[in-house]
Amino acid sequence: MRGLSGARILAVLIKEFIQLTRDRLTYAMILILPIGQLLLFGYAINNDPRDLPTAVLAQDQGPMARSTLAALVNSGYFKIVRTAASPRELDEAVARGEVQFALTIPADFTRRVVRGDQAQILVEADASDPAATGGAISALASLPRVALSRDLVGPVAARAGASDPFEVVIHRRYNPEAITAYNIVPGLLGVILSMTLVMMTALGVTREYERGTMESLLATPARPIEVMIGKLAPYVAVGLVQTVVILVLAKALFAVPMAGGWLALALGVLLFIVGSLALGFLISTVARTQLQAMQMSFFYMMPSILLSGFMFPFRGMPAWAQVLGSVIPVTHFLRVVRGALLKGLDTAQLWPSLAALGLFVIAIAGLAMARYRTTLD
Repeated sequence: MRGLSGARILAVLIKEFIQLTRDRLTYAMILILPIGQLLLFGYAINNDPRDLPTAVLAQDQGPMARSTLAALVNSGYFKIVRTAASPRELDEAVARGEVQFALTIPADFTRRVVRGDQAQILVEADASDPAATGGAISALASLPRVALSRDLVGPVAARAGASDPFEVVIHRRYNPEAITAYNIVPGLLGVILSMTLVMMTALGVTREYERGTMESLLATPARPIEVMIGKLAPYVAVGLVQTVVILVLAKALFAVPMAGGWLALALGVLLFIVGSLALGFLISTVARTQLQAMQMSFFYMMPSILLSGFMFPFRGMPAWAQVLGSVIPVTHFLRVVRGALLKGLDTAQLWPSLAALGLFVIAIAGLAMARYRTTLD
């Protein structure tokens, strides 16, 4: 038996480095993934969201009401982005997810504070994601003590005494018990469908290239669109079965509320399944090995999990990360699923997210067909 040869080991080592540089996709993954993870976890992920969008219905325009609003903003957790004209407008803003909080200051707020007559303000929170509202709700506990510190002077201060000048009534909507499973389990539907459908399609088509069976398929009279539909149709059924299983288990095991919105949910699921399969098909036209297909699928999955609002509050991310997250289809699908199941929203209320999913399907399917024709040539 021959001993170890440093020269032979060096030759093999050099050969592997050369092969690595030739495989540009693997080389890019080695460099981009660590940098991407560092930037996302370091800059984009935040479990204590600030400047959460807030709508206000101020029926009292007095100085004490203005001081209360100023103290709310100064806490750093709330950002007033909308002034509502009616309770219904306030309710719709929260239901559609346009704001995270809704504040109502009643018309008799100042009069009750001055009289020491149990003044109240109402804060409604979209608590479907408990992590997004926990810090802000905790900050509301100190609001009555600091908001009117400069307004309560003289006899008014004496009447208030040691008690708080007003009470903050908090209404946690859609998830009053702050059960994390109500937010995570519906979100898992988007993650599971992405992981299975994108990767299964990408690997399935790439496997045909590796085994040489794609040449036989290309020799048939089938047109590219027919090949694409034929290969993706079985996976549509797989995705629908997965959806039914996840929803049944979500209700049976975790008691996730099923508030309705079934038409919007069905349309969102169908668009997301087709879009995920088209993305997998597009990946297969770029990758030439199953390893490359898996790497590209993983490269898509990482931002989908981190930037979509599945694991971390979407509004806790900086503006640039929210822009990137809005490009990811999983973000819009999660809004459809959670909006339909937890809030009972219909297609009219969820149309922006449904339109984004439809645009994603058209764009990715078009690119996949263009790439497929290129590989045929």
